[in-house]
Amino acid sequence: MGLAHQSALLPGRTPCTSASVHPAPFSPARCSSRQPRQVWVTRSQAGDASVEDFAAPRRSVLSAGAALAASSLLQVAAPQGAGAKVVSSDWELVKLPLDPGVVLLDIGFTDTDPNHGFLLGSRETLLETKDGGRTWTPRTVAAAQDEGFNYRFNSVSFNGDEGWIVGKPAILLHSNDGGANWDRVPLSAKLPGNPILVSALAGKPGQAEMVTDQGAVYVTSNGAYTWTAAVQETVDATLNRTVSSGISGASYYEGSFSNVQRGPSGDYVAVSSRGNFFLTWSPGETYWQPHNRPTARRVQNMGWTANNSLWLATRGGDVFFSPTPGVSEKFDQARLGSRGFGILDVAFKPGSELGYAAGGSGTLVKTDDGGRSWKRDRSTDEVAGNLYAIKWTKGGLGFILGNDGILLRYIPGAMGSDA
Repeated sequence: MGLAHQSALLPGRTPCTSASVHPAPFSPARCSSRQPRQVWVTRSQAGDASVEDFAAPRRSVLSAGAALAASSLLQVAAPQGAGAKVVSSDWELVKLPLDPGVVLLDIGFTDTDPNHGFLLGSRETLLETKDGGRTWTPRTVAAAQDEGFNYRFNSVSFNGDEGWIVGKPAILLHSNDGGANWDRVPLSAKLPGNPILVSALAGKPGQAEMVTDQGAVYVTSNGAYTWTAAVQETVDATLNRTVSSGISGASYYEGSFSNVQRGPSGDYVAVSSRGNFFLTWSPGETYWQPHNRPTARRVQNMGWTANNSLWLATRGGDVFFSPTPGVSEKFDQARLGSRGFGILDVAFKPGSELGYAAGGSGTLVKTDDGGRSWKRDRSTDEVAGNLYAIKWTKGGLGFILGNDGILLRYIPGAMGSDA
């Protein structure tokens, strides 16, 4: 499936003409910042130099416009949660004003105020903190409440006060004021897959990358007025074209990622839906590159260390680290002592050798030497849930997300904070 340039423009202004959309896959489409954010799709078929333009369904544009007209302000939905239970010298369990069953999915903080951030997840969960994550206030976004959808907010990212949120069904929210207001950016019905990750890019305002669960990568440099496709086809199309490439399990690929992460240098790594191989993409490459997994066990998750090298966790609790920075197929196994519980995420505190690996049944493993040795942290053994995401902010705040609304907060000044 060929991918497209996507330009997204606010309803109610003059739309771009199709002639203003540049057909080259890596050249940004150009439109005036005063033009509307209606969605246009320009799709180039494989082997065909012709370009075909598609307009987004009228209903999606009108409904998004109505939501924006109604309000894009964050609304206070309930009073703050308060209180926290200290579970160790490193972590406290934060009380959240959430109903049981909510799955927390991401957390992000503004750059202008390191204590101001947002926590999001399933059931349109959006919480705001202004005290570094000690207390949280539920918020709602009027622009996300049209058409009766119950959105799953997957990813949030900030550069300065400019913020982005993506979710499922396909939704994109944009803020220029630290999350005080969120605009809905309409997305085309022809978007391949659902947005799974968004990254606000450093530099001039308005720059971001958005990735879908089918491997589409889109880049904007003008605040989502236009989008440029960075890859030429979805991952299933790539694998169908390279079926004899020697990648184990590629013929059983279901067409979507189970997870994807962006590294410090802009490289991406993604795990196939079945965990039987992994894929990488670097800026400037035309397609995602599939790779065989380094072990017989299926891949649970992958990501990047602070020095831009890959780590890999398998189903069954094994963790591997690449000895070299960048994309690699060479991995060395680490001794974690995970008790057989699957490790779901690994993350290191920025600028230090302190890191944690988290997993099923409250599993938490700690390193003070950059991953050369690990020791089980028993403080979370009584936490009734799986710990599946570890997030460190640029300001050094740390959080662990779990099912049923579990949020662990790293205690500043705790033992090991200067490791």
